Amino acid sequence: MKPRHQRMLAIGAGVALVAIAAALVLNAFRGNVAFFFSPSEVAEHKAPRDRAFRVGGMVETGSLKRRADGLTVEFVVTDTAKSIPVVYKGILPDLFKEGKGVVTQGRLGPDGVFQASEVLAKHDENYMPPEAAHAMSKAQAEKAARSVAAPGVAGSGGSK
Repeated sequence: MKPRHQRMLAIGAGVALVAIAAALVLNAFRGNVAFFFSPSEVAEHKAPRDRAFRVGGMVETGSLKRRADGLTVEFVVTDTAKSIPVVYKGILPDLFKEGKGVVTQGRLGPDGVFQASEVLAKHDENYMPPEAAHAMSKAQAEKAARSVAAPGVAGSGGSK
């Protein structure tokens, strides 16, 4: 074989190895990425049904319920516009409380209940994950815009 053909074969093999390595890395990355969605986006069916993702917002006050097994908890995550029920089996973080910020990771069940595999709580008094803070401010703005657009329909049929 000529040296020119050997070089071309080596370059071709190198390109093939790089392509295979890139494909493996991208496949592993795709399998481990969990995108963030607000409860409003989940209610609008923007969240994936077949993959894990994150939902964040505030834990609704009065929604925390513990099941008899002692490990399973139910609570509701809200962005003030929409709410989504969450079920988690495991030990909650120490900073997890009603009325505080939370991000949960898991899958949405066919019944519309989010089955969390992980619960992340805020780490200090004023902190909220940026995604959750943005989603909540957006939901509050939309809620305010709807209430301004339709402040109340006055009846047009007065007394005669």
